[in-house]
Amino acid sequence: MTPSTRLTASLLLLAAPVTAGPAAQEGGPLDLGKLLSAHSKLARGVVERAEEHRLQVLVAEVVEGAAGELTLRRSRLGAPDAYFYPASSIKTAAAVAALEFLNELNAERGLALGLDTELVYAPLFEDEQLEDEDASNLDGGRITVGHEIRKLSIVSDNRAYNRLFELVGQERLDASLLRAGLPSFHLVHRLSEARTPAENRQLPSIALRDPATETVFTLPARSTKPLPPPADHPSLLCGRAWIGGDDVRHEEPFRFHDKNRVDLLELQDFLVELVRPEIDTGRRGFPGLTVDQRAFLLDAMACLPRDSANPAYDPEKYPDDYVKFLLPGLARVVPAESLRIWNKVGLAYGFTIENAYVEDARTGRGFFVAVALYTNPNETLNDGVYGYDDTAFPFHAAVGEVLAQRLLAGSSAPARPR
Repeated sequence: MTPSTRLTASLLLLAAPVTAGPAAQEGGPLDLGKLLSAHSKLARGVVERAEEHRLQVLVAEVVEGAAGELTLRRSRLGAPDAYFYPASSIKTAAAVAALEFLNELNAERGLALGLDTELVYAPLFEDEQLEDEDASNLDGGRITVGHEIRKLSIVSDNRAYNRLFELVGQERLDASLLRAGLPSFHLVHRLSEARTPAENRQLPSIALRDPATETVFTLPARSTKPLPPPADHPSLLCGRAWIGGDDVRHEEPFRFHDKNRVDLLELQDFLVELVRPEIDTGRRGFPGLTVDQRAFLLDAMACLPRDSANPAYDPEKYPDDYVKFLLPGLARVVPAESLRIWNKVGLAYGFTIENAYVEDARTGRGFFVAVALYTNPNETLNDGVYGYDDTAFPFHAAVGEVLAQRLLAGSSAPARPR
């Protein structure tokens, strides 16, 4: 599917009056443990050691109430209070906050900032590298809001996320999520940059230039106030040892107290509010986004690297499942060309996270699924030896295959009117 047809599909998804079929009202929650255990020895082993793997699986099916309202029927596997490091799964939150910020600036100051707005960053740290390593992925040599959103969505680019994080800052990002009714999000640091908590509150001077009018609005360098710390929890200690930046081994658990965090349920509802805002989650969501902004976000989230012309990516380096962990399993049930996946994954410290809305384009049937999994056989963090290839990725594929068989191929799957 080309980028233009994906965008059209996203717009149709937003505009179509969505209801659930009668079959969607039948039945109860899925027994996810039983379904996954029946899939394979590997999946059964993960389920049987769910606590060790900090396993959580959330499935949400769309159901229609008596008055025609749409809600979600939830199925859960795993303990909801176990900490997981969200890694890149939270990057879309910065994209949403950035668009909301531009809308606010436009309303308050009469500007015309948008997806094509160029961002020019002043250096902030001595060791900072401002240029992209791959200049071909720059939009004509410029850094734009829309380009950074596509990069963080299509290949989970860390620097793109950090640029939007620096545009909005901790306080504005936190306020965006609180307004949406998502208070468990606690996003306090850049990704893949070793910065202190104080440094992560420092923001550079950024010039925002509208290419159509040549208008330049400059945000001064600033520092935000610390966010209130979330509650402590025993599961914020992880593993038995960790490797420091000086390659020194520390024989103690790794502390996630200063790291990002979010409840998996709220991470899933964040996606629901973007992809299917007509569903009642009990949260406010993001009404400040325009239809075009929402469509742009959805197009970026669904786009495969090989389908992106700007930025362009080598399919040998970035295969279709590069940031779509469910895809190998889903494609065993539904032809890959018929799948639409709006998602954001995360991978770091032995944690793999998938947060997705999956749909079969042939039928309109779809479901939400969020998975958090920890694989680290030697219980040492920062050594680069994790169970991604032999356990995590096969398990995510198993989740995709099991749910596709049950909710896409089965007669009980709810269908979206086409």
